[in-house]
Amino acid sequence: MISKDRVLNLFMDLVKIDSPSLKEKNVADYLFSLMEEKGYNVTNDCAGDACGGNTGNIFVRIPATGEGEPIAFSAHMDCVSPCCGVVPVVKDDIVYSSGDTVLGGDDKSGLAIMIEAVNHLEEESILHPEIYFMFSICEESGMHGAINMDRSLLPVKNILVLDSSGDVGRIITESPAQASINITFKGKSAHAGISPESGISAIQIAAEAIYNMNLLRIDKETTANLGRIEGGGATNIVTDKVTLTAEARSTKDESLQCQLDHMKKCCTDAAAKLGGMCKFGYEISYPALHIDEKSKLLAKVEQSCRNIGINPKLDSTGGGSDANILYGKGYTALTLGVGMSKVHTVDEFIAVKSLTDCAELVADIMKC
Repeated sequence: MISKDRVLNLFMDLVKIDSPSLKEKNVADYLFSLMEEKGYNVTNDCAGDACGGNTGNIFVRIPATGEGEPIAFSAHMDCVSPCCGVVPVVKDDIVYSSGDTVLGGDDKSGLAIMIEAVNHLEEESILHPEIYFMFSICEESGMHGAINMDRSLLPVKNILVLDSSGDVGRIITESPAQASINITFKGKSAHAGISPESGISAIQIAAEAIYNMNLLRIDKETTANLGRIEGGGATNIVTDKVTLTAEARSTKDESLQCQLDHMKKCCTDAAAKLGGMCKFGYEISYPALHIDEKSKLLAKVEQSCRNIGINPKLDSTGGGSDANILYGKGYTALTLGVGMSKVHTVDEFIAVKSLTDCAELVADIMKC
């Protein structure tokens, strides 16, 4: 049986350990020791060095006790702010924070669930193939742990990422690529009271460009958003430089490129109309994820859901995760719903039953 008390106590211990992005060392050390005490092969990589973090990803190898293809499970150690000094509170079998911080179920629930699943297999002497864990860093700040991971420490084809809201049984098979966009508008400074006609307002150029942009929900697959605008100074000076930080997402590469081309045209047209200049740049932060409906891993997960009496639900999401990065590196990566709710807010919570149900599901997936 999955131990309700054991998985809950582990989860409570984990959320009490401060682990904002780039500062996950304390929780990494806790997990390293916990896995080492069980006799597993545990190591870490140098991913933190590449992004300014204080630790790397943790990898765990659990030897096979039976036949079958190796499989991996992943969850991230970092949490969004405010996440320091978390005080978990259990009320009516639901875990909340005290209300001053996030709970940290995103994604310490995933960490606790995969560990409890292996505990269950070993306790019941249930045969399983070789299993790998990856406890990643800096997912919340740009998936830097997955981006900079040492792939040699995860020698598998299939990875299940325990990092989605929604009921246990939710399976993410599609998520979008994201483009990070930086735009600089340049005009010409002048005294706004004495000779404004000799100036070119970069703010005005930006406003013209934004006015003509299609933003927010573009279509079923595509979104775009302006996150930050910066520039300007004294009111008696015509502003000569403004920067915009934005993003665009789509599950279809052609739709993403179409949106990027549209946004760039709005910017260059506005600069040309008002006599200024524009520099439009972007980079793909992570690729789109698409899992074939005939995937063997997907079939295995769906069958495990049915085995424990849960209806599997294939779904898509508008957000990205480590799964996108892993998929881009050539792994088959599915993200599973673990039951966490209202993540990234101080109202975050997770039901204890979600922890136990998901641990039971993961344990079934792990079996030979």
